[in-house]
Amino acid sequence: MKVLAEHRVFDGSLSFCAHDSSRTGTEMRYSIFLPAAAGDKLPLLWWLSGLTCTEENFTIKAGAYRAAAQYGLAIIAPDTSPRGDAVPDVDAYDLGQGAGFYVDATEPPWDNHFRMYSYITDELQSLVIKEYPVDSLAQGIAGHSMGGHGALTIGLRHPDRYRSLSAFAPIVAPCQVPWGQQAFTAYLGDDSAKWQEHDATSLMAAAGDRSTASPILVDQGLADVFLEEQLRPELFAAACESVGQALELRCHENYDHSYFFVSSFIDDHIAHHTAILRN
Repeated sequence: MKVLAEHRVFDGSLSFCAHDSSRTGTEMRYSIFLPAAAGDKLPLLWWLSGLTCTEENFTIKAGAYRAAAQYGLAIIAPDTSPRGDAVPDVDAYDLGQGAGFYVDATEPPWDNHFRMYSYITDELQSLVIKEYPVDSLAQGIAGHSMGGHGALTIGLRHPDRYRSLSAFAPIVAPCQVPWGQQAFTAYLGDDSAKWQEHDATSLMAAAGDRSTASPILVDQGLADVFLEEQLRPELFAAACESVGQALELRCHENYDHSYFFVSSFIDDHIAHHTAILRN
């Protein structure tokens, strides 16, 4: 692991880092914010970004670190896919580099490098717990758009690790929308059973009784151009209701899909995660 840049932010440290990944076979990058807190290990929030994003988008645009410093919350923001000349790509913003969809690809040509699910949940997890003063028992996960999909699915599949969940404008039912159908066909093949393992709505509907689970926070802008075709939050809300999962789905007039939307409500998400992780 090497530090590419380091900045002082609200008396904490923000680092841009890189390391060689055995999962993706490439160099991977991430940012990590550590608030100025002495003594106990810090609760940790994972942030997964959306289509076309790198580790920089959330780090630079979300405005999360004032609240994170106030609450003593560490935040890590990894890149969204492997990258490089040897990594497959296509001439589209919603497939290939910048669009890993947080799955482990099983189909060529993607299967050699596009292993973002195990990269996040295994390799980077181990590195972060080893290298930084964070509490492995106090982790939450959040994200935006494709990253909201990743946060919800990873969180639901690892409930003992990620104790708090939230998302902005997530792709909640990728099996039922064009973005997910395109990506899952390319990365996972035609077997729809494999798709269900990475579909938040399907995972929630099959989860059994979740009446005692921590509440999930989802914010959605009603001026989001992707709302009706790609995001479909009502499907996830119905699945949550069917298993007793507490969901706070907040819909906001005139807000779109951008980081202007994320930055407007990020403090609420920081508070949401902190309340659960420090309890």
